[in-house]
Amino acid sequence: MRQSPDFDIRLDTLCQGYDKVTCWVQARAGTIPVGAAGNPSHPIVVLTMQKLLLAGSDVFYELTEMRTDDLGVHWRGPTPHPHTLGRRSEPGGIEVVMCDATPKWHAATGTLLSTGHEARYLGDRLMPEPRPRRPAYAVYDPVKRAWHPWQTMELPDADGAFFSAGAGSAQRVDLANGEILLPLYCRGRDAGLPSRSALPGTGSEAGHSCCFATVARCRFDGKTLAFVEHGNTLTVSEPRGFCEPSLTLFRNRYYLTLRNDVRGYVAVSDDGLHFDDPLAWCFDDGAELGNYNTQQHWVTHADGLFLVYTRRDAANDHVFRHRAPLFIAQVDPERLVVIRDTERILVPEHGARLGNFAVTHVNADETWVTVSEWMQPPGCERFGSDNRVYAARIIWACPNTQD
Repeated sequence: MRQSPDFDIRLDTLCQGYDKVTCWVQARAGTIPVGAAGNPSHPIVVLTMQKLLLAGSDVFYELTEMRTDDLGVHWRGPTPHPHTLGRRSEPGGIEVVMCDATPKWHAATGTLLSTGHEARYLGDRLMPEPRPRRPAYAVYDPVKRAWHPWQTMELPDADGAFFSAGAGSAQRVDLANGEILLPLYCRGRDAGLPSRSALPGTGSEAGHSCCFATVARCRFDGKTLAFVEHGNTLTVSEPRGFCEPSLTLFRNRYYLTLRNDVRGYVAVSDDGLHFDDPLAWCFDDGAELGNYNTQQHWVTHADGLFLVYTRRDAANDHVFRHRAPLFIAQVDPERLVVIRDTERILVPEHGARLGNFAVTHVNADETWVTVSEWMQPPGCERFGSDNRVYAARIIWACPNTQD
């Protein structure tokens, strides 16, 4: 396979430093193209992130924004948005917040749409199971530099198969007609997997607490995100099934990468809804990739498909779940393998994990991967981490005409 295209990597640090009580996590950016908001010469890049309580597990506060109007020469923020992107109160002392959010430009409506899901807390602890969850979304006003209040998308059978359903950390695909293919991962109310009769197409009879992944076709009119249908459902019998799926379109085929506790997986589709059986991620020499229990995301160039991931066996046993450094490598789209000799370090490790990240197509010359050093467990700073928020800029040698 021809290995192309070439690129350089430039690593920018947007901010750093932490108070050992909270840290910035979930740093994900979206790009508003030139001319869409009166910006005549440069795209606008809007990054959201949120504070994590270090004493808890996945305890998040309001989404906060950073923004650059000049390709990273200057950044504004962090700017909190507590009234529109903050926690909300529910009966029984429950608080709910939008989290794991990924902004992306929606060309058909000319809006920056961020998708993620809810998290619910009692005090500063996750609400006990069974814990409902719905996909969440928010729309950005680039002129007012403000976010509209976050909303949730209704799903069928919300008290059954889709009781806990989210689009957190997902890469979506926007179709030419404005419809959205949004990857979801879900569990039923009983924390088990729905039956085959309830959701035909499930890949296996997985055990207790397993999640299934599916892709939802949605409509978005610039204000409201509405569910239309979903494709087949995918899972494995390995612990927790499939979580945090991410989707891309490359040369008229859809590629879905999937998180699993034991190993990462990949599946392909011709229509973006109905996928073949998932395969474990491997290198082109047959060895397993070594990614497990964390995300992988796509970097898509018109001339090549790339995966960004973390893995074992990188002198990183001191990093929680081997979630750093961040690697990038080209994928063989026919064999569905990672080409080992194309692997490069995108973001180096300093002891902290880098597993929660995102990709944004900035312009034909640059694609950015944004991530923060997640400062858990305590003591990871002894290896040099400082809760840095990074933009790893992939600078293409040939223009990327991929939309």
